[in-house]
Amino acid sequence: MKLKKYADLPIRLTVGFHLIYGTQDNIFSWDRMIEFRDFLDLFGMPFPLVSAVISVYAQFICGLLFIIGWQARIAGLIMIVNFIFAILLVHLNDPYPNIYPAISMLAGAAFIALNGVGYFSIDSLIKKGDHK
Repeated sequence: MKLKKYADLPIRLTVGFHLIYGTQDNIFSWDRMIEFRDFLDLFGMPFPLVSAVISVYAQFICGLLFIIGWQARIAGLIMIVNFIFAILLVHLNDPYPNIYPAISMLAGAAFIALNGVGYFSIDSLIKKGDHK
């Protein structure tokens, strides 16, 4: 069926938007980044400031990459690692409703990493340009 080439789009857009939305406050406010550092420190994360900055910028950049569909498989792999750490180090003892967003992000990242992107993507445009 021809619609299959669009199957990744709802996942890419929702996961990408959620990643950007969830981190933009830390990107644009150092005070919020420090709050996230303190949060990670409570859970014994090594180098909490470095961990906070890496996690926030990785999520923000990967969210953008998901939306535009460029290097999305690599971004998916990065987010798989990020959310495995998030689940194991922060959310493991949370009740299901609180862990669900992290599980959803992990599942979306896994889908993108395994399937790549479809028709509406920069990767698709680059591939089309290679065949000319």
